[in-house]
Formats: sequence, structure tokens, C-alpha cells
Amino acid sequence: MFRNILVSVDGSPHSQRALDEAVDIARAGNGRLTILTAVNQPPAWAASSLAAGAAALSALDLEREAVTVMRRAVERVPDDVPVTTLISRRPIRSALTKAVACGDYDLLVMGSRGRRALTASLLGSVSHYALNHSPIPVLIVHGRPDEAPRTQAGQASASAPRRPPEADGPAVVPA
Repeated sequence: MFRNILVSVDGSPHSQRALDEAVDIARAGNGRLTILTAVNQPPAWAASSLAAGAAALSALDLEREAVTVMRRAVERVPDDVPVTTLISRRPIRSALTKAVACGDYDLLVMGSRGRRALTASLLGSVSHYALNHSPIPVLIVHGRPDEAPRTQAGQASASAPRRPPEADGPAVVPA
């Protein structure tokens, strides 16, 4: 049984589906979830002196976006499933590596766009990286383009009550 589950989310439909699967696994085994997301990094061009002001604004916007992704993820978790949140300023690969190394997790759950091997090798695949570097079992959940998420905007699933968003929001973990 998987009792301590780490799930990576980025707000995409495939990561929402991965979160739904992680919730199901946690409920079946009386487990708990740790939800991880990473603050996206500003593009490289933003480091130029001409774009310094835009980069500062962009970094703040990216951090707000990560907090929003986390709040929406937490709202999807039923009240009967304990949840911890982690927002990292590290790139997602190193955030996952550090979380797996520092936590006592039984399973890593993440979504995948389902790119073909060549596309994934050119663009980089976080799920492929996790499969090859994680010391714990990894469950990759593929999104289906024809499948809607379990809950639509403003509609809660009838299966269990959903937890309200945290009053102060999730904490951002320093890099």
C-alpha cells in the first residue's frame, strides 16, 4: 500500500488527472498526499539589462501563477485526505529530486502529455526524467484529450466534500 504519496502538478489537464489518481490511491490506503509544484523560471532573454524591470514583474507573476495552481489543486482534494503543499523556486526536475530525497514517500505520481520519444528527447520530459532517476516507484498518468476533469469550474464532485482554499495560501519554499 502507498501511504505517503508525492504528486507533481502544473495546472494542466494531465496533471489534474494525475492528482485525481493520487487522491484515489491515498483514499484506498488511508494515505496522505504531498502536492508539489514549481515556480516557472523567467525566460533567458529576461536577464538582459533592457528587460530587467519586465523580468522582476514576470518573476512575481510566475510565483503568483504557481500559488494559484497549488490552490486549485488543494481544492480538488477531499477533506478526508490529509494534504501538504510544497511550492519550489527550483526547476521542477531538481524540485522533484530534492522532495523525493528529503521526504519519506512511497510513490511519485505525475502526469504526462504523452509525447513521442523523439519529441520528449528534444523538448525534455520531466516524467521521463523521474522514471529514470527516482528511487521510489513512479506512476505516470496520461491525460486524455477527450476526457474532462472530474470537476468543472464551480461544480464540486458528489463523491466527497472538497476542502476550502487555505486562508493564507500555500507557502513558497526557498530555492
